Amino acid sequence: MMKRLEHYSCLKSKEFHHKDYSICSIREQDIMSIRVWRNLQIDVLRQKSLISEEQQKRYFDSVIWPTFEQDNPNQILVSFFKHGELIGYGGLVHISWEDKRAEVSFLVDPERHIPEIYEEDFSAFLTLVGSMAFSDLGFYRIFTETYDIRELHISILEKNNFQREGIMRKHVLIHGERIDSIIHGCINE
Repeated sequence: MMKRLEHYSCLKSKEFHHKDYSICSIREQDIMSIRVWRNLQIDVLRQKSLISEEQQKRYFDSVIWPTFEQDNPNQILVSFFKHGELIGYGGLVHISWEDKRAEVSFLVDPERHIPEIYEEDFSAFLTLVGSMAFSDLGFYRIFTETYDIRELHISILEKNNFQREGIMRKHVLIHGERIDSIIHGCINE
């Protein structure tokens, strides 16, 4: 059996650093922490049901790990660290290699949802993933979709050069209530 790659072959850099923060290709030892965080924050994700340990393992084995060898994977997931300690994950998803664009995905340990900490973490992540997208991969555009109930998240995007581009009105149903999705974009100029 062939050993799988430890990082995405499409990336020139194995790690990206900014101040006390860093990202690298998602690591196998991080996926169960990520599963727990996803399950605890299901209301702000596109995830519709809780993820079991077996489902998480199966998803990474069948969907994520094979993309490490691809020249043009449809997503690039990264583990996110502060002082070398895992605090979150995210990456580039729904990648269009032809158009040189991708959606930014981000999720942090819910214990870090203190506004000042979250703002510092998310701002650092946007800097890191921007470096990966623009400098390493040569992308032209990155964008986000955020439910309008996440006011802090939206304000941080806008402080980090993401421009509000549109609203998808009444786009999702959360606890029986129709919620708008806000689209933000950042262009590499």
